[in-house]
Amino acid sequence: MSVTTYTVTGMTCGHCVSSVKEEVGEVPGVTGVEVDLPTGRVEVSGESLDDAAVRAAIKEAGYEVAG
Repeated sequence: MSVTTYTVTGMTCGHCVSSVKEEVGEVPGVTGVEVDLPTGRVEVSGESLDDAAVRAAIKEAGYEVAG
């Protein structure tokens, strides 16, 4: 299993965190999503993660990946 960390901008509340967790959690191969609201850090764990799909899911939730 691998873990990839993203920095997400624009999250301001618990609903934001839930939206990101829900969208990213639907990406094939994802087994876990941990979000730290104050830092915007999102850790995605799973097998054979598709970086583009994870980034697209974050964008679908309404947020941007920094960097």
